[in-house]
Amino acid sequence: MISAQDWADTQLLWDYHQMGHTPRPCSVAIGLGSHDLGVADTAVDLYKRGMAPLLVFTGATSPTTRERMPRGEAVHYQERAIELGVPSSAVLVEPRARNTGENIRFSRDLLEEAGIDVSSVLLISKPYEERRAYATARKLWPEVEFVSASSPMTLQDYVDSIGDARLVIDMLVGALQRLLIYPEQGFMISQQVPEGVLDAYERLCRGGFTSRLIRDEAGQAASSRTL
Repeated sequence: MISAQDWADTQLLWDYHQMGHTPRPCSVAIGLGSHDLGVADTAVDLYKRGMAPLLVFTGATSPTTRERMPRGEAVHYQERAIELGVPSSAVLVEPRARNTGENIRFSRDLLEEAGIDVSSVLLISKPYEERRAYATARKLWPEVEFVSASSPMTLQDYVDSIGDARLVIDMLVGALQRLLIYPEQGFMISQQVPEGVLDAYERLCRGGFTSRLIRDEAGQAASSRTL
């Protein structure tokens, strides 16, 4: 059972994971690969609104996308964008990245090799990955200004799109854990997490929403606010 308290806590995490940025024109838009074609759809919408003259899609495959996107996440995103009317000349593909850090580093390298001057980036991700993507990008490409974007949808909309409420909660909990532990590992900048969000995170961990948590060698999940 997912209790009313669980849903309230999940909503707190959902709201925190989104940066609340207002899209504005940037040098380029970078769509981070995943199972979610909504990232490509959002990139196309922003392109058509004049928010970026160029789209970069980045991502190889993962265990969750290998069957659905056999040609690679970035390639499938590219195909989706062209299907929706974006000219192929306005799309670059980075097909090797297998995590968020590689998404950023490999996209930066691709743009540098293409001789494209970048001062600002529309960073497009799944809704609950906005803050993680932003924190990673700020760490790895600090000289560039990042504006976060994702498909405009509610928590319930996202749960309905995935079709598995418990999995969605597990993903939100796992994403929050990474915001707590990755800065000290050098993977992203540190960001302040409000006490209420930490309380919600810890309640959800105690409630068993832990399948996406990183565990140490002893099998213990990093779930403390003291990390």
